[in-house]
Amino acid sequence: MSTTAAKNVNIGEAAKRSGVNAKLIRHYESIGIVPKAGRSDSGYRTYSEADIHILSFVKRSRNLGFSMKEIKKLVGLWRNKSRASSDVKSLAVKHIEDMEQKISELEAMVQTLRHLAKTCHGDGRPDCPILNDLGN
Repeated sequence: MSTTAAKNVNIGEAAKRSGVNAKLIRHYESIGIVPKAGRSDSGYRTYSEADIHILSFVKRSRNLGFSMKEIKKLVGLWRNKSRASSDVKSLAVKHIEDMEQKISELEAMVQTLRHLAKTCHGDGRPDCPILNDLGN
């Protein structure tokens, strides 16, 4: 963090510029995803351009579906200029595999529900294959 208070902004401005709300910024600090904020003479959190950049990085990573544990690793790799790109790639490839597995599971759920909805009469009769299946 920069110690030059003139270039630093408060949490509201950091939230606005990074797209991460203030509550999440405090949470990310508390779990070590982003560095602890600097403090002004009056005790308010202050954020440098570098801090805002990290927050934007975290937001983009969340938008791509990375878990907080993965994001913590990514931030560490991003900040480590001597990292091996293979470490970053392996994390991304694992994330892709996890997402593909989830997609497969969701497609199976859709297929099952589509079949159950198709076999349901959807009229005044009490018999319902959807409820029958859920009850098994």
